[in-house]
Amino acid sequence: MTKRLLFALLAYAAIAVLALKTLDDPRVRGVTLAILAMFAVKTWVRRKDVMHPDESGSEQ
Repeated sequence: MTKRLLFALLAYAAIAVLALKTLDDPRVRGVTLAILAMFAVKTWVRRKDVMHPDESGSEQ
């Protein structure tokens, strides 16, 4: 599971580097980096949910 997480985060980092190198408009670059950051955080949070499904906080 950690290999997939590492691969996903490396892919987000690679896309961010490409965005920094190729996008000229600062507003477009900023929005692109913000969206990538959102996906990276969502990936990280989802990893915690998958690793520890019984600690969801809601008891049934």
